[in-house]
Amino acid sequence: MSTSPALRGPFKAWLFDLDGTLVDTAPDLGHAANRVRAELAMEPLPLPVYRPVASAGARGLLGVALGIGPEHADFPQRRDSFLAHYRAELCRESVLFPGLDPLLVQAELRGLPWGVVTNKPGWLTRPLLKALRLETRCACAISGDDVPRPKPAPDGLLQACAQLGLTPGEVVYVGDDRRDIEAARAAGMPSIAAGWGYIGEAGPAESWQADAVAESVAELARLLG
Repeated sequence: MSTSPALRGPFKAWLFDLDGTLVDTAPDLGHAANRVRAELAMEPLPLPVYRPVASAGARGLLGVALGIGPEHADFPQRRDSFLAHYRAELCRESVLFPGLDPLLVQAELRGLPWGVVTNKPGWLTRPLLKALRLETRCACAISGDDVPRPKPAPDGLLQACAQLGLTPGEVVYVGDDRRDIEAARAAGMPSIAAGWGYIGEAGPAESWQADAVAESVAELARLLG
């Protein structure tokens, strides 16, 4: 675990990506993708095959499930079906990654705000946070449709800072996708790559130029002090 000089705490707030960083949503995303396969009389795929692409949303999940991308004529219909299935069973198995709840409790006991910045649309982000009983605990929750441009643009992170009343340099962002680190860099915010996340085709995380890579939540806790 190496860190750059930019990662100097203590920070005044912590921000997290949602899927693959804060919450393990891959089982429910994979389940929705398999529901789309079932509509086409296709057998379900093992859920672990979806995990590496779970941070890529419908594009990643349907790429694995059906071998199609946004350029395919059937993609809009299959995407809408996927999202409908996912919304209907949003939190069957989704949970905080092990060790993160104690870390959040520690922040809360210290009066340290934490929040979420995700590309997930708000109509999925809000019910998921509510189902996990996180919506009243997080100081801000910025979704992809809350800002003009999603990550890797910095808009979501800058909006979170505005809501928190802090500058980007006073906040740290943790994410499991290259886009998360690029967004933080564009915002002028220190970043930590979440090595326990979905990573996928954007790996290895060491190549993303994050200020640090935490291979585990325990390492993240040490980095955050």
